[in-house]
Amino acid sequence: MNLQEILNFINSLPTEEQDYLFEFLRQKKEQSRGDKFWQGLQKFRQEIQSEGIIFTDEDFADLRDKSVGREVDL
Repeated sequence: MNLQEILNFINSLPTEEQDYLFEFLRQKKEQSRGDKFWQGLQKFRQEIQSEGIIFTDEDFADLRDKSVGREVDL
């Protein structure tokens, strides 16, 4: 079955079934995003560990912007 046949088949479905299909696909896409994030995080952690990099609180001590933010003109 090629893409055009799939699209034609989807168009032939009742609206309720199309809605269900699109919601199912949206959820699958959302789940895979989370999986990709988690896989990326695990890969990052492995790289850090294999390189022997160690982070301490001192590494992050001066990173925070302590300003109150931008001025607001009312």
